[in-house]
Amino acid sequence: MIGIVIGILFFLIAAGGIVFSVFMRLKRRKKQFIWGGLGVAAVFALLFFFIPFSIHTVGPGEVAVVKHLGKATEVRASGTYFNFWITDAYEMYDAKVQNLDMDANTYSKDAQTMDIAMTVQFSIKADKALEIAEQYGTLEALGNRITSVAEATTKSTLSAYSAMEIIEKRATISVEVEENVKSIIDDTFYVNIEKVVLTNIDFSDAFEQTVEDKMIAEQEKLKAEYEKETAIIKAEQELEVAKLQAQARIAEAEGNAEAQLVIAQAEANAIKAKSVEVARMLGFHITETPVYETDEEGNPVQTGVAYEIDFTDKTAEEISVIADYLKYIEYLAAWDGKLPDVLVTGEGASVILPLPDTGNETTP
Repeated sequence: MIGIVIGILFFLIAAGGIVFSVFMRLKRRKKQFIWGGLGVAAVFALLFFFIPFSIHTVGPGEVAVVKHLGKATEVRASGTYFNFWITDAYEMYDAKVQNLDMDANTYSKDAQTMDIAMTVQFSIKADKALEIAEQYGTLEALGNRITSVAEATTKSTLSAYSAMEIIEKRATISVEVEENVKSIIDDTFYVNIEKVVLTNIDFSDAFEQTVEDKMIAEQEKLKAEYEKETAIIKAEQELEVAKLQAQARIAEAEGNAEAQLVIAQAEANAIKAKSVEVARMLGFHITETPVYETDEEGNPVQTGVAYEIDFTDKTAEEISVIADYLKYIEYLAAWDGKLPDVLVTGEGASVILPLPDTGNETTP
């Protein structure tokens, strides 16, 4: 930009000198004015020819290799410099991160074809621009070299894996490709490899269809296993519920049986108590014996009394009075206030008494 501005300025001054000389000639002025104008024009014409083209500007993110008569001699960083343009030429190199996009066809370990797309990001080492100019000539030539090495390294890395492994371990393999490319493209290339990315791996349509069918089959298998596990869990739950219901019914039945046993024992004890009282009323001798049980600490504790009726010297008729009396008490407890039925036969009359708690009848 500075060279352009100076060049325009010199050009305008030279053109002004020529115009001034022509104007002086038309006005028939002295020749020294005419030659003076031409002299100024000639000087600034020469300056225009030499100076503006010798001013070189290196922008930010760039480096320049100065070639003196075709030979690379020095490196310029960003800034403005003066080098005579006839003998010195500037070759600009982009020092920012560059992208190299590449496509290639390769094979997996099991001979499956695949088309790969990858990107290599690199930046040149600015202080090595002179070596790049001497060994590669241009940045484009360096990029081509990097491309060929990166493709070869990637193909070699992928060929160690089967197609299914590449699909399943793509992220891991991509990292391995990057590491391998960085190890191959070392300091001899005078660049820094920023990133290597496998952007796409495309297998043949037939293989992709096979993979899709396999994935569908695996999904169906997983679904079937899930449904089987669900059915087993449901069956186990139903079995557990059935067991609990059965246990509940057994417990209920056992409880009813125990309750009936308790009731029966209570009734038996009540009958026994009644018989003892009746026997005592009828003059029988009653022997009472305490009943003891041992508590948790081993101490005897009285839990009841055992009664024994003494039938010594008693006739059968006297003993039967006790049973008859008990039946009479039970009849009175069940009597509804109505007179009993009388059955008259040729042999005599019988009184029909209802039995308590049953629908049967008996005749005394």
